[in-house]
Amino acid sequence: MNSIKQSFNLEGKVAIITGSSKGIGKSIAQGLAEQGAKVVISSRSQDAVDEVAREFQGAGLKAIGIACHVGKADQRKTLVQKTIEHYGGVDILVNNAAINPVFGPIEDADESIFDKIMDINVKAPWMLSNLILESMQQRGGGSIINIASVEALHPGAGLGLYSTSKAALLMLTKNQAKEWGQHGIRANVVCPGLIKTKFSAALWQNEKLLNKIEKTLPTARMGMPDEMAGIVCLLSSKAGAYMTGGVYNADGGYMIAG
Repeated sequence: MNSIKQSFNLEGKVAIITGSSKGIGKSIAQGLAEQGAKVVISSRSQDAVDEVAREFQGAGLKAIGIACHVGKADQRKTLVQKTIEHYGGVDILVNNAAINPVFGPIEDADESIFDKIMDINVKAPWMLSNLILESMQQRGGGSIINIASVEALHPGAGLGLYSTSKAALLMLTKNQAKEWGQHGIRANVVCPGLIKTKFSAALWQNEKLLNKIEKTLPTARMGMPDEMAGIVCLLSSKAGAYMTGGVYNADGGYMIAG
């Protein structure tokens, strides 16, 4: 009899998580590490990633920190090279790093802002995934998890370009799943709703707005970063072996709220 509990085990697996010095990325990295994976903490600041790696190591988890600005080609290459040098390969890639530098009508955004959003939110996950492809092929497969947003599925207010970038990420993921399945590589998307992080502070620090949002949600509250880790652990593991090309909402019911 196959052990279902054992199928969640990530011992011996290597995971890169971008944007993982805080918020959702850090919680995902912790979840993967607690399941036994060797994790690479990555964000733009070496000090920030070292601090998280030390914290994880102190808790008996396997972690190293490698700084990477995902918008810069040379740093993306270095992230993958250093990971392979240190751990021998890559089994799991979580493309979590993202930006949303503007809030307002789509016609008011500057062209350079559009380029910046697409660079970080779409191009970087595409390029990073391409960079780890060879290692995953050599290791007989792997799992790519792209972190999008419910904004990719339903237009909100003032987040038009961010929404557009996340919608593009959904289709990128589906193409990765379709084209790379032959290599044993799975690709899936997680779409968080409103999660309490620094990234979404403008929304939840406005008490009136937060109350309005929470009233519409079946769960009647915003989510916490830790609540995003479980779905990623599932999608990374053998327990999720038949899941690819999927879009999974973790949104407190936002998509069914009226």
